[in-house]
Amino acid sequence: MRKFLRSIDFWDLLLAISCLAIFLYAAVFVPNFVSGFNLSQLAASASEKALLILPMTLLIITREIDLSIASMLALTSVVFGLFVQAGVPTLAAIPLTLVAGGLLGAFNGYLVSGLGLQSLVVTLGTMALYRGVGYILLGTGSVNILPPAVVDFGINNLPGTQIPWTIVPFLVLAPVFAVILQKTPTGKRIYALGGSPEVARYSGIDTRRMVLNLFVVSGVVAAIAGIVYTARLSNARANNALGMELDVITIVLLGGVSVFGGKGRLTGVMLALVLIAVIRNVLALNQIGGDAQGMIIGLLLIGSLLVGNYWRSAQERLSRSRALRETKG
Repeated sequence: MRKFLRSIDFWDLLLAISCLAIFLYAAVFVPNFVSGFNLSQLAASASEKALLILPMTLLIITREIDLSIASMLALTSVVFGLFVQAGVPTLAAIPLTLVAGGLLGAFNGYLVSGLGLQSLVVTLGTMALYRGVGYILLGTGSVNILPPAVVDFGINNLPGTQIPWTIVPFLVLAPVFAVILQKTPTGKRIYALGGSPEVARYSGIDTRRMVLNLFVVSGVVAAIAGIVYTARLSNARANNALGMELDVITIVLLGGVSVFGGKGRLTGVMLALVLIAVIRNVLALNQIGGDAQGMIIGLLLIGSLLVGNYWRSAQERLSRSRALRETKG
């Protein structure tokens, strides 16, 4: 029994209880919340954020961050739309867009790992740069005429279910990221790098290459999210996903990933994703607009940092008291 209790991550348990509580509240008091259509729309609206939290989790565990991730989504959305507008077949436009996303991520990674710049500053700059490039390429207009296959992917559900096609890329990639992070040597290196970059370097880990690769992955996944976003809204434009990076970072930190690196699991991050998605859906059903929603998400971000700091302090005090008792014993 003790071994079982020790294996439980109580932060994950707290998130699970919170998700269950708000879901039950919404099911009882919010009209139409439990309708199949609303739950399908809830999942669809979270599709892009669900994708973006995957690379962001890995980056924050390694003490890095990518503030440009939503801007890469917007720029790759523009690139995909321009390819389609130019008559490039969809099966060719998709891999070309993924390559474009990888190049954007590689540029971030080179500035951070190659030149030794801080990822916070670098991606703050490229956040504006990439969105600006999107405006240069497409202006304030949009590409609204998309191939039928792309439109169908954006609006249809899996046959016989209420599961939207747009959530499928996340359902495919999430187990891959989870296995890599928890069950492979690469995952151990990611945690080691986040725990102590100097120790990881002296242990023979190629830290620069790892950081570069993680930023490339961030760019490619942002490109997938850009295609999904374009399909779901049936348009490609430079202001897509404006401000989405705030939600993504909030979800990752609320999910228990330490802002100081070295700690966190995708289990908690996925629970935080569900919690944020349900909260936004409930607020929307209660006619509470985007600005108020953003304020609430911002408060959740601050709250997650405060609770996380308190949680770490409590664990450290508990560890010290146990060590002291063992010493006296």
